[in-house]
Amino acid sequence: MNASGDPVVLLTDRAWPDDSVERGIAEAAGYTFVTGPATPPTAEAVERAVAAGRPSAILTCWAPVSATAIEASPGLRVVARLGVGLDNIAVEAATARGVLVTNVPDYCVEEVSDHAVAMVLAWTRGLALLDRQVRAGHWRPGDARLKRLSTLTCGIIGFGRIGQATARKLAVFGCQLLAHTPHPPADTGPVKTCDLQALLALSDVVILHAPLTEATRHLINRDRLAAMKAGALLVNVSRGGLVDTAAVVEALRAGHLGAAALDVLENEPQVPVDLISSGNVVLTPHVAFSSDASLVELRRRAAEEVVRVLRGESPRNPCNRPGGRE
Repeated sequence: MNASGDPVVLLTDRAWPDDSVERGIAEAAGYTFVTGPATPPTAEAVERAVAAGRPSAILTCWAPVSATAIEASPGLRVVARLGVGLDNIAVEAATARGVLVTNVPDYCVEEVSDHAVAMVLAWTRGLALLDRQVRAGHWRPGDARLKRLSTLTCGIIGFGRIGQATARKLAVFGCQLLAHTPHPPADTGPVKTCDLQALLALSDVVILHAPLTEATRHLINRDRLAAMKAGALLVNVSRGGLVDTAAVVEALRAGHLGAAALDVLENEPQVPVDLISSGNVVLTPHVAFSSDASLVELRRRAAEEVVRVLRGESPRNPCNRPGGRE
């Protein structure tokens, strides 16, 4: 709280130009709003900001909110993620302290699934590679090595909201669809579920829609890349840590992995030179979630969750149960 006793809401970072949406909602509720830098600060910088501001609520996009940060504000009641994944928040520490953690789990389902499908189409039709060639002065249509999507098998790892949306959209193109998920829905439609090894061996395209946890870190490693069908495409629109980048570079160099389309990287925003220099890699800067509509929805809903909690109401998207609360 500030000197007058009003709750303080801290926005650690953001992936958009201003804080107008979040600030407007917090200040309309009577709270003091403090903004950090747009670029994600370090864990230590967040810890210092929390210790100095003593916020009752933290809104965070990509900045790490550590256990130390959570301990630094005695009156902290909620950490709200401006996004879906929680890998940048010390959720266990928050739970132990009685601090709620929330997210916005479904704001970008259409955008991320669109991005995944776009990456598949860019590969089958050679859009990125052919664009580079034409811009370099090469007009050689006879050299194109393109694919018919309806003849391919696409495997989706992770079959939650976004994975199911991707499958729905790819099904329109007539391709075969596989999915690997620990919790398959009752009705998978045209999608056949299978174990991970079978999916890797059978798929011409492997799409990652899984969360990043300790169990899924480097889910795609050297062994699993070797298990993939030769010449396949790897698409990652989830979290960079799902993929062992060095192993992907090796598999591309060896020619076993046909191509990679990556919206996320392990150490973003640093991009390995080997990926930049590869003609078989499409890279986008962690924007699969983004659109004019999704950003407004994300910012509004995350800020509204903070207001609910500070007013003593239950959040709509709780991600933990501090003190066993429902």
